[in-house]
Amino acid sequence: MKKLRYEITINANREKVWQAVTGNKTYSEWTAAFNPTSYYEGSWNEGDNIRFLGVDDEGKTGGMLSMIEKSEQPSYLSIKHYGQIVKGIEDTTSDEVKAWAPMHENYTLEKINDNSTRFIAELDSNEAWDAMMNEMWPNALKKLKEIAER
Repeated sequence: MKKLRYEITINANREKVWQAVTGNKTYSEWTAAFNPTSYYEGSWNEGDNIRFLGVDDEGKTGGMLSMIEKSEQPSYLSIKHYGQIVKGIEDTTSDEVKAWAPMHENYTLEKINDNSTRFIAELDSNEAWDAMMNEMWPNALKKLKEIAER
């Protein structure tokens, strides 16, 4: 597993960026870069389970089984992914899942000044996902910037 890092400067304070990242409607907007039907079930409080979901081409629900490992609003969020959902079925024990789980996705919201935030996403990845992540994450961050700045 290797770490990927993406960052963007957003002309909004950390609280507004945090709300854009975690808000129910805004989450679906900025994560549409990964899946146009993205949404989540659960909450962003430390220790809470959360499911990151979307619908596949066959109309089946898929996504990630995750836990909020650390939540320091509005500066840091650590998400631990421990399983997947494929065609509506939860999987935490298959060889496929064991090959990558657990993996982390961490967000740092660094205060530049009262009206500017550096958003940094650091995530575990394997080579098979690198090209996809390197295409999707920059698009997601551009959308996040647009949402937080409006």
